[in-house]
Amino acid sequence: MSRTERPPALLIALLLVVLAGLVAVVAPPAGAAEGRPYTNPVKSRKGADPWIEFYDGDYYLITTSWTSELTMRKSPTLAGLATAPSVQVWTDSTSSRCCNMWAPEIHFRNGRWYLYYVAGQGIVDYNPTQRVHVLESAGSDPMGPYTYRGQLGGSWMLDASLLTLNGSLYLLGSASGGGTQNLVIAPMSNPYTLSGGFSTISTPTYDWERTGGTVNEGPEVLQHAGKTFIVYSASGCWTPDYKLGQLTYTGSDPLSASSWTKKPTPVLSRADAAGVYGPGHNGFFTSPDGTENWIVYHANSSASGGCDNARSTRAQKFTWNADGSPNLGTPLALGTTRPGPAGESAATPTGYTLVNRNSGKCLEVEGGSTADGANVIQWSCDGGARQRWRVEDLGNDTSRLVNAASGKVLDTADCSVADGADLRQWSWLDNLCQSFRFVVTDGGGWVRIVNARSGKVADVADCSTGDGADVRQWSWLGNACQQWQLKPA
Repeated sequence: MSRTERPPALLIALLLVVLAGLVAVVAPPAGAAEGRPYTNPVKSRKGADPWIEFYDGDYYLITTSWTSELTMRKSPTLAGLATAPSVQVWTDSTSSRCCNMWAPEIHFRNGRWYLYYVAGQGIVDYNPTQRVHVLESAGSDPMGPYTYRGQLGGSWMLDASLLTLNGSLYLLGSASGGGTQNLVIAPMSNPYTLSGGFSTISTPTYDWERTGGTVNEGPEVLQHAGKTFIVYSASGCWTPDYKLGQLTYTGSDPLSASSWTKKPTPVLSRADAAGVYGPGHNGFFTSPDGTENWIVYHANSSASGGCDNARSTRAQKFTWNADGSPNLGTPLALGTTRPGPAGESAATPTGYTLVNRNSGKCLEVEGGSTADGANVIQWSCDGGARQRWRVEDLGNDTSRLVNAASGKVLDTADCSVADGADLRQWSWLDNLCQSFRFVVTDGGGWVRIVNARSGKVADVADCSTGDGADVRQWSWLGNACQQWQLKPA
């Protein structure tokens, strides 16, 4: 064909098809779908000092309790954490470690989870008995069960976290020294054993670190593009000017203060226009698809908010500056709905079914009745509203179970404390007979449902596997007939 001849139309069409195929081959893959919509707060009650991990398809959230119990929430979406059941993963009545637990975190090492927390006697803020303790999980379930591994250090310390740098493991924390509260670090030989003493790597030197108190605390590690940062909390947590600062590892020895360079300005502060005060004590997590970085932190909704359970858990996506440092942005106002972390595929749960371990059957209100006193039984799981329950946090480490069909709650008949007392539904009376704890029994998500007044557990009568078997309360026997699994519905 000469230069002046036009190619046949058929040839042009074929060329276009080939080119389209090539473009399809080399085109970059489409980004993951946005996550399910979520709205802050992620947790409204007992939301201080939050820590989130995404593991094996679920988010796990643990926060300060101010009691002798630590509870954890689990959800396939970030949004679902707001209404997920709070499950007790640890309790401790040991006099030297009871009853004021703060700042829990979980870290995965060598196939097990390690839960770090601070505990001391009484409920006084900054009690001199506060020490750091560590638990170890029996397996790879973040909810445990856990066993106590020991105390880390022999003096007052808060806010333990881990740093892995150049193949070595370190414990970070906050301790007193020289009249200020400082960031400290010590080497570890394993996740529950210190191999050296603590050294100080940061003290509150800038004015913005000294509002209401000279405080550096809550050190949290963030590593990106070969750089290591510690984002920490500064000033008094009881002030609206509690905020986040940043250290960058610029030296060769993590135990030396000279190896850490402090940014002269805070990286996250109060946002009066958004009604956010005292944002601090954060953690970091990654979206399910690994493409996004997220921060979780607590804050107050008024300038007069204190350092207590009024603080709620908030989360938001952040980006990176040109120099590789984090750009945490501005705190989001409560009530702002945004797309959740990219790669979330499950639906946000609207309720839960409670499945018995022995029978495989579901807890239901008999016949879907809406009457006070209707019996609660087990029945083959069918997804009906009479088997679906909302788990509503009561703010005291207990919850009420609200039936989706009737709107009434699980109740112990006549507030009895006796073995064999019936479990039924009743209108909400706001008493302990209608309040329950979920307590981890072993791995795999199995829990016992413990009545807050009697201390007894939901039990399938005579370990029956039949439809219609009665569910009652009974002393804990440790058998499968008394264990339940909370499944999103």
